Amino acid sequence: MANLIQAAREQVAQLTQAAYEKAAAQGLLPAGQEIHGTVEVPKDSKNGDFASSFAMAGAKALHMAPRAIAQIILDHLELEGTLFQRAEIAGPGFLNFFYAPRWYGEVLFAVEAEPDTYGACDEGKGQRVMVEFVSANPTGPMHMGNARGGVLGDTLANVLSRAGWAAWKEFYVNDAGNQVHKFAMSIHARYMQLILGEDNYPFPEDGYQGDDIRELAQAFYAAHGDAYKDAPEDKWLDDMSAFGLERNIPKMKDDLRKYGIEYDQWFFESELHNSGYVAETVALLTEKGWTYEKEGALWLNTTELLKEKFIREGKTREQADKLDLKDDVLRRANGFYTYFAADIAYHRNKFEKRGFDKVINVWGADHHGHVARLQAALDGLGLDGSTRLVIVLMQLVNLLQDGKPVRMSKRTGKAIALHDLLDEISVDAARYYFNNRAATSPLDFDLDLAVRQDSDNPVYYVQYAHARICSLIANLAEDGAAVPPCANIDPALLSTDEERSLVKTLAQYPEEIRLAARDYDPSRINRYLTTLAGDFHRFYNACRMKGEEAALQSARLKLADCTRLVLANGLGLLGVTAPNKM
Repeated sequence: MANLIQAAREQVAQLTQAAYEKAAAQGLLPAGQEIHGTVEVPKDSKNGDFASSFAMAGAKALHMAPRAIAQIILDHLELEGTLFQRAEIAGPGFLNFFYAPRWYGEVLFAVEAEPDTYGACDEGKGQRVMVEFVSANPTGPMHMGNARGGVLGDTLANVLSRAGWAAWKEFYVNDAGNQVHKFAMSIHARYMQLILGEDNYPFPEDGYQGDDIRELAQAFYAAHGDAYKDAPEDKWLDDMSAFGLERNIPKMKDDLRKYGIEYDQWFFESELHNSGYVAETVALLTEKGWTYEKEGALWLNTTELLKEKFIREGKTREQADKLDLKDDVLRRANGFYTYFAADIAYHRNKFEKRGFDKVINVWGADHHGHVARLQAALDGLGLDGSTRLVIVLMQLVNLLQDGKPVRMSKRTGKAIALHDLLDEISVDAARYYFNNRAATSPLDFDLDLAVRQDSDNPVYYVQYAHARICSLIANLAEDGAAVPPCANIDPALLSTDEERSLVKTLAQYPEEIRLAARDYDPSRINRYLTTLAGDFHRFYNACRMKGEEAALQSARLKLADCTRLVLANGLGLLGVTAPNKM
């Protein structure tokens, strides 16, 4: 739980306040004033590790020039036994604080103490959060968008767990509704064409055209012959959809498992319909006055729900009235519930029945218009969807090879599927690249770069740093120099810019995890690991170990090993391996 940068920041504020109170007690400054200065990390480390604006913030209340206040504060600072070695005045009255060797030692102690969980924090306070991601229709292979969403969702859940949330990973299987009906119609048409000939049985205009549908029809024919040639529609619809889903869903699970993704639950939409939960949810909305009937269908008054949501978020009634909003059908005139009705019921199930405190969905950017409508519907049920339901909208992936866009698999001539991609590149490369930019940014995925073994390839660059440290440790061990415990090193010997910069980067890791969880942006971990690898390579090139005096060698070896542990820790959050050799 050690966030030593935050601990040091808080100590600066405490030391400054204590110095002010001491000076005030001596009559050197007016007593009883509440002064709220900032404590920031200067851009240039020559200006210290933290800069306090206390003196400038207090100038008006204390009726004194900032530099004069700063001098009095400086004279009354008590740094003995703290995380700081010295402080000085700079510019118009900043108080700059510089870390003591003790602080550098405590960073290494923190990494050594809990290497696998270093960086953890209690931001989530044990609250339950569901991350639902991928949730691809089970009517065909998963594509590149699913590949990105899979990594973003899986890594976000890992980050949230490390940040103190009780995270749950879920895949929502759309095994009911129009797309499954179309799926069964497509299999049936191909099945009938096997019996009657392609020219003698029409294929639905909006049917699924892929070779996977032909393969399912052939497998169904192999199992049943022409027994379904004259079967009633309700019989073949049910049996063919079940046949297709029973084969497609295990394939999806296998592809995702190969990709390093395991879910806590695969939740089936059909369960919501079969249990009556969708009908019950719609009835609740009706009881609360949010529905009306028109032309035989039951509608949700989405317009009014959204207006109330937007007013709560700061718009005026006049602004809300000018928005171009529309209502949504919940139950069609034929008695069938819409996908939107099922989606509301599913999210009610997450909050009300299963008790999640927060729900995060990773969706494609094309679902943008659905976000506020779903949140507003949950608000209408009294579930506070506007606050508790978070949607991470994911931009598109552009797959590149030879500098040109790739949209088709060379092997099959069809759109790139997840399993095609994993035939081309390693799981490590795929997982690292798909999480390399924030979900809100489009992603250019360069297939050529992903397989290169040089520093231009970010996953190679980070993994190589880990492997390089492993080789360094092994080589020094052959000379009898083992990695020492922290208690046996002198952190004061780590005095070069490269050494101190590397320790500071190690110390930054807990804050990166906290911010990645807060902002739902696991790509921060990629950027952090790239920075850490770069700082290590600079340290390695500037600071010799072999042949150095024993105490200095031990301190540097410990620093290298702590870097190895944090690299492995971060790569583990991403689901990427940390190789010992490359």
